[in-house]
Amino acid sequence: MKKKIILSPSIMCSDLVNLEKSISELEAVGMDTLHIDVIDGSFSPSMPLGIETIKRMREITTMAFDVHIMSNDNEFFIGEMLKVGVEGITFHQETSLHIDRYIQLIKNTGTKVGVALNPATPLNVLDYILPEIDRVCLMLINPGFATNKAEKQIPYALKKIADLRRLIDTQELAVDLQVDGRVSLATIPDLLDAGATNLVLGSTSLFIAGNTLTENRQLLSEAVNKSVLVR
Repeated sequence: MKKKIILSPSIMCSDLVNLEKSISELEAVGMDTLHIDVIDGSFSPSMPLGIETIKRMREITTMAFDVHIMSNDNEFFIGEMLKVGVEGITFHQETSLHIDRYIQLIKNTGTKVGVALNPATPLNVLDYILPEIDRVCLMLINPGFATNKAEKQIPYALKKIADLRRLIDTQELAVDLQVDGRVSLATIPDLLDAGATNLVLGSTSLFIAGNTLTENRQLLSEAVNKSVLVR
């Protein structure tokens, strides 16, 4: 049985000056999900999109909004994104004092809820909440530092993915395993074979400079199909 893979292009890697055009081009190559990083400039030294911009984006597309909050004030941004009407919200375990409260705030609206983990955060922080959530996002680089082209994917990425896949499968849970950070054409087959089911796509996959989006989409499909679990 083939594994269903969710492709989540990161809008911050598109042309931020021409967002409407960028979104239309993503729709044209068959993308149905947008990965939107909401960064407060404190948790991570970046702030690509503001709340008002995301509201306007919601007005021009029916694509599913997969929001990844990177903030020291999760409850504020969770509330704002719920007002926007997004399909999924992921927040970081490392900045959450009341994790279960945030999970319930999101779930009670019918929105999918995810928890993100920084590269070195151990999986045992998920022990009690894994059955309560829809997604785990494993950061494979330090969050928000993607502009540092010298930063490599963590060396223990595949082990961490495989360990989480084992936890999910042992409990027979339908939890989406998302990977984010340097998800490249070269690494995608191994990431999928290790157990990932959701790829956040950036400058080393769907947005490779020098290629058209259509060309990158074809290369992406070829990379995904190299996985033994997808073929």
